[in-house]
Amino acid sequence: MKKDTHPLYHEDTKVSCACGNNFVTGSTQKEIRVEICNNCHPFYTGKQNLIDTSGRLEKYEEKLGKINKAAAARKGKKVKKAAMAAKKIVKNAAKKANKK
Repeated sequence: MKKDTHPLYHEDTKVSCACGNNFVTGSTQKEIRVEICNNCHPFYTGKQNLIDTSGRLEKYEEKLGKINKAAAARKGKKVKKAAMAAKKIVKNAAKKANKK
């Protein structure tokens, strides 16, 4: 086995949180500073801020409805153009038939 492959392990690592909580644990670092610990984290304290997600589905359906209406409007224009083109073809064919 190679010597000195593992880092030095400190059994008395001091952990300091931004909320002021301090505790001792084991780590390869001598001192650790954290922003959130188990005393101030919302999940562990039960002071979770629930995000209001109501209305998300309604917003999506409204957006989808607008998209579908726009697509229908575009489709309606295409149908009208095709009908106008068909009328022209019929009209031109009638003119040709009358000339003969």
